[in-house]
Amino acid sequence: MDRIRVQGGRPLSGEIAISGAKNACLALMPAALLTDQPLTLTNAPRLADIRTMSELLASLGCEVAGLQAGRVLALSGATLDSDTAHYDIVRKMRASILVLGPLLARLGRARVSLPGGCAIGARPVDLHLSGLEKMGAQLELADGYVTAAAPGGLRGAVVEFPLVSVGATENLLMAATLAKGTTVLRNAAREPEIVDLARCLRAMGAAIEGEGSSEIRIEGVEALGGATHRVLPDRVELGTYMIAPVIAGGAVTLKGGERGLVSALADKLEEADIAVDEVEGGLRVARRNGVIRPLRVVTEPFPGFPTDLQAQMMAMLTLATGESVIEEHIFENRFMHVPELGRMGARIEVHGGTAHIHGVEGLRGAPVMATDLRASVSLILAGLAAEGETVVSRVYHLDRGYERVEEKLGACGALIERVTESD
Repeated sequence: MDRIRVQGGRPLSGEIAISGAKNACLALMPAALLTDQPLTLTNAPRLADIRTMSELLASLGCEVAGLQAGRVLALSGATLDSDTAHYDIVRKMRASILVLGPLLARLGRARVSLPGGCAIGARPVDLHLSGLEKMGAQLELADGYVTAAAPGGLRGAVVEFPLVSVGATENLLMAATLAKGTTVLRNAAREPEIVDLARCLRAMGAAIEGEGSSEIRIEGVEALGGATHRVLPDRVELGTYMIAPVIAGGAVTLKGGERGLVSALADKLEEADIAVDEVEGGLRVARRNGVIRPLRVVTEPFPGFPTDLQAQMMAMLTLATGESVIEEHIFENRFMHVPELGRMGARIEVHGGTAHIHGVEGLRGAPVMATDLRASVSLILAGLAAEGETVVSRVYHLDRGYERVEEKLGACGALIERVTESD
């Protein structure tokens, strides 16, 4: 099993190219199930989760090609021969539930295992299911599977989400493109990944208005065609590497970075007295005066502070000059990295969904264990600043969402390497 070894104490300097967005690509790929024409995605990241979604689509009869040769995914749903997404694949990743809406819309039936993924909270699929029911789907939950049928096709409906859900918005958005009549999604998620998916679907012939707002209107069409679409930059990877030079010291330019993707983070970094400058082709981040001011951070749906950057921000605030507070409002169980940061000398107290971080003068290297995707990279970031060696185990979590992290940080001067158990 691979581990990441970090020798701390070296400031960063250089450029990091931001990859295509994992979460956007995972929603775009199931759109291939909506049409018998080819869908081509460029700027696709080479990640374990993308391979898992490729495997899932292939198991349904979708042709998937191209990623290993570069950053282009060529998808074709012309010969779908299955309506069942099996547990053995779905258990690896929660985003697998996103095949439910497209399968149901195109085939009129679907059988999808309840999903797995990181253990950071329940993240139930009830909002997906209740929305599809409003669109006329007949649903049955049994033996860990959702069996759905819409023999006469899905119908347009008004769906008001009681809670903002990115996944449910994506699933119903795709399903509604082929439904009869108009579908209105209210209290819809506003994330850039939603906007990216809507743009791709529109290029395929869908009639969609309002993406990026809390109300999206979709007029169903008879059929969708093919398209070529470029995956937007990964805002979580961007935010992670924005935090890296703050923790380690130095300055880094994030090529392809756009402030609009991470405005909540950029605002908080500037509040902490960190310079975030827009430069040609990206963003440049550096400490202004060598210190990090303490912050109060509350995770919220977009455009608020993203939960997927909470662990990284916590690692940064362990070195702030005073007490910081982080309130996690999106997922329960998302402070599992706190004990591991404590092994490195961090002083953090957790009370329910609130963490109080008391800044320390320095961290110490230690053997630590990744508990989920974002926690894994937070420990690597902490290792950049720690005195001595930090070894992060269970980095299979990391490989689900970060492409070549050791190469990207290493090119900026970090002493970081991937090792195997036998090394």
